[in-house]
Amino acid sequence: MSPWLHSVYSPSQVRELDQRAIAHLDVSGYELMCRAGQYAFDMGFARFTQARHWLVLCGSGNNAGDGYVIARLARAAGIEVTVVAITDPSCLNGDAYKAFDDFRAAGGETQAYDPVSCQAGDLIIDAMLGTGIDRDLEGPYLAAVKGVNLSDKPILAVDIPTGINGLTGEVMGVAINADVTVSFVGLKIGLFLADGLNHGGELLFDDLGIPPSLSADMVPGLLLFGEQDLAELLPVREPGSHKGMFGHVLVVGGNYGMAGAARMCAEAALRAGSGLVSVATRQAGVAAILSGRPELMVHALEDAADLSDLITRCSVIALGPGLGRDEWAKRCFDRLVQVDKPKVLDADALNILAEYPQHRNDWVLTPHPGEAARLLGVSVAEVQSDRLSAVQALQSRYGGVAVLKGHGTLIAGEQSVPFVVNGGNPGMATAGMGDVLTGVVAAILGQTGGLQAPAAAAAYAHALAGDRAASEGERGMLASDLLQHLRTVLNP
Repeated sequence: MSPWLHSVYSPSQVRELDQRAIAHLDVSGYELMCRAGQYAFDMGFARFTQARHWLVLCGSGNNAGDGYVIARLARAAGIEVTVVAITDPSCLNGDAYKAFDDFRAAGGETQAYDPVSCQAGDLIIDAMLGTGIDRDLEGPYLAAVKGVNLSDKPILAVDIPTGINGLTGEVMGVAINADVTVSFVGLKIGLFLADGLNHGGELLFDDLGIPPSLSADMVPGLLLFGEQDLAELLPVREPGSHKGMFGHVLVVGGNYGMAGAARMCAEAALRAGSGLVSVATRQAGVAAILSGRPELMVHALEDAADLSDLITRCSVIALGPGLGRDEWAKRCFDRLVQVDKPKVLDADALNILAEYPQHRNDWVLTPHPGEAARLLGVSVAEVQSDRLSAVQALQSRYGGVAVLKGHGTLIAGEQSVPFVVNGGNPGMATAGMGDVLTGVVAAILGQTGGLQAPAAAAAYAHALAGDRAASEGERGMLASDLLQHLRTVLNP
């Protein structure tokens, strides 16, 4: 994987990379702008082959300059082009003005924004505002974004959809709903946080020929976990491998009426490569779990004191799926969180932890936004408005690794830079998905070292399996549908 496709930067860092390229390479700012415009044009032409009339919305700054380059290239390719200048192009400076001047010299014309113009064309190019926006849209920008979103035309956003905060991913009042976003130089952090994920559509990236060495001393805001990371963490197994080499996961949960949660977690651990999986659950659930998956070792547990032998034999503990919050659950929680072995906590184990907070460095916490809000003592809206700060606060308060689930799952831990997983789909918003993830995390912990990278690998594999399961439709997808896809995902 190219380093540019692994690291995610703040807008100010990307601007710094621009300046470094201009200062240290034999390239001008305008040349970089032309490369960006060429890439955006190429992607638009390739993705929207039937579009023969493009509407290019140009605003201010370098984002507008990119738009004028795109418009010039489209006209040269024989495409009908309508350019709407949201900001008077005579007010542009530097490279952006040069791009406009070259467009005009090639015979291009602009028109002022009006609501009717948003209905022109077969493809809309959003080159209005870039990553520097930090306040709500107003005036013609607000009107243009609303008009574009009401159209039924496909939208290609240049660098970042107008209205998305490049640092936080927040919508600044209103934002473009892009089908494709083309981004340059460095991936922008706002595209992976909050609403940035919902508005960007398909993300395409080009480094414009800037070598990764220029970013060697920069600490990115996020690391994007990908297929190569997974392959490096879980290499092909040696011919002489045996089950004792790949961990023994102990799943504790499945209180009355919730044995299915423990069963899904345990089966996910098996499907994710664990050598052995034991389940400690209520007596009432033993037969159901065994009959559904005979490869599991299932033990009736009515007293937490009886866990000692299972604890001795296991290498990783998964606590929480179907655990409940009664006295049995709390005794299991008290007994297991003190064990000096890697642990994964989910569901009611997290709710109990919120009531009795403590700090450990040997566990992975996997809250959804509601559980994260309880753990932090804030509202769900506060968690979702700044997910990066929330996952870092969870890790700081509770230790170990925090996995903040949701669209754009974030993983904060012993490394200074959190991971982000760009995958998954709305079909995964259903009961039991967290139980499956817990099993995958536990299994990968048992096969590798460390906590943060295995947790990120599990979140990535879980998302990828969910996307494959969704090929048959998102609505009606079950958590157990992911199980059959985990083998393929984890054997790339």
